[in-house]
Amino acid sequence: MKLRKGLLLLLIFVLGLQTAGVTAQAASQKEISIFLDGQRLESDVAPYILPKVNVTMVPLRVISEGLGASVLWSQATRTVTIQKSDSVITMTSGRQQATVDNAIVNLDASVQLKQGRVMVPIRFVSENLGIQVNWNQTAQTIDLYTGNGTTPEPTPEPTPAVPAEPGGTVTPSTDQMRGAWISTVNGDWPSSGAKGNVDKQKQEYSSQLDQLKDLGINAVFVQVRANADAIYPSNLVPWNSVLTGTQGKDPGYDPLAYMIEEAHKRGMEFHAWFNPFRATNSATTSNLAANHISKLHPDWIVNAAGKLYINPGIPEARQHIIDTIMEVVNNYNIDGVHLDDYFYPSNVTFNDDAAFKTYNTLNTTDRAAWRRDNINQFVQQLGQNIHRVKANVEYGISPFGVWRNKANDLTGSDTKAGVTAYDSMNADVRTWIKQGWIDYVAPQVYWSMTLSAARYDKVVDWWVNEVANTNVKLYIGHSPYKLGTPEIGWQTSQEIIDQLIYNEKYPSIGGDIYFSSQYLTKNPLGIIERLKTYYGL
Repeated sequence: MKLRKGLLLLLIFVLGLQTAGVTAQAASQKEISIFLDGQRLESDVAPYILPKVNVTMVPLRVISEGLGASVLWSQATRTVTIQKSDSVITMTSGRQQATVDNAIVNLDASVQLKQGRVMVPIRFVSENLGIQVNWNQTAQTIDLYTGNGTTPEPTPEPTPAVPAEPGGTVTPSTDQMRGAWISTVNGDWPSSGAKGNVDKQKQEYSSQLDQLKDLGINAVFVQVRANADAIYPSNLVPWNSVLTGTQGKDPGYDPLAYMIEEAHKRGMEFHAWFNPFRATNSATTSNLAANHISKLHPDWIVNAAGKLYINPGIPEARQHIIDTIMEVVNNYNIDGVHLDDYFYPSNVTFNDDAAFKTYNTLNTTDRAAWRRDNINQFVQQLGQNIHRVKANVEYGISPFGVWRNKANDLTGSDTKAGVTAYDSMNADVRTWIKQGWIDYVAPQVYWSMTLSAARYDKVVDWWVNEVANTNVKLYIGHSPYKLGTPEIGWQTSQEIIDQLIYNEKYPSIGGDIYFSSQYLTKNPLGIIERLKTYYGL
């Protein structure tokens, strides 16, 4: 019977109010109310009308609870399936066709996501289920009639903000990455007031983990090497000055061991984050420890715009960095090795004439190609060393968000970025991915959905395509540090949530990492509550 089918389809929630006389102007005058056999259906997201097609959209949960149909929402494919008795309806976000009992039917409006809810056209669903729909323009009400005069008693609705499987709270799978970068350079940890105070450093870190876990974070990426130094006892590099105020001074404990233990105690992953080639943030060396690389091997150092860098073109220098990273891999129970985007510095003069002349084994006149090969060798060799010792340690890199602009390479992204990983930093991320040298890539997509030069969705689309048909995981780097800044799109923390919702359309996106922890815990523009709601906490 068509009525039975209609009920099933209704679950899919299509409020396709394609009714004569319905206008966006009328809809804006009063909130639309829905009644099923005389009983009002409640929802925290009000129905709305798509003005160009005069289709009314309603939340899927309202339909499912009112009609008792079985509803499944797939975040991976963005497809909703509604089933009742022997009737089945499927609709996919972005597609103008639906399937009704295996027959393809055209749609005036597709599935949409609004405020974390799946929305569907009501009239389309209702009519395909044999349910009568009456629209009262003056009262702004929709009356649904099943013919039996009664409806199931609705149950209280949880408030998940993610389009999850309707009918339950969002419970993302545990293998979804929800990471936060904890930087020792920008003040995430430790605070300036904790220098030389072991107890305060421990308290600050543990408190930060508690806050991060409370808002859904399940992994931390802690900067253990910022400027050719360490926050652990090393035989190769000096202690980081942030611990005591003096580079090379023993803080009196092993911060890295403590950090790993505290993270694991809370069920959180610990990834050791290394800045490989940056040696200092200034050209001054007087305050550096005697065993700092710039003093031990000044021939390895390049001064570029007042900052010192370890020259990637020198094989011994690259091996030294690999050795320092392997010191951590061998001695600590870490879950991952993580590199950031600092390879060759961008938009500065980098004088590596001597190295190019001495180590140009490619025999090329293209210095950029030689530089990329230097980084490629480093990336490949580091990964081989890590996995030879500990196969279960995840090895990944977080490159600059734009690989190349389409204007420079037709296979690049539809962007106009002033800096690109390939051209500015000599980071040939495509090769790392295609060769499988890394386990994951986490591009820093630090732009909003509305910034025309590098729109978030376009950049993400490009990276999804780049990892397709490979074994390399894709995590997306987000920028809560921009919340409240004048840059386009960052005037509300909903920007981050919209980005997370956008990611749901791609099953290849394995999670997200936020830069940085303090811009989560300080709660700019109320991001904490939005994230907790999104994660169903």
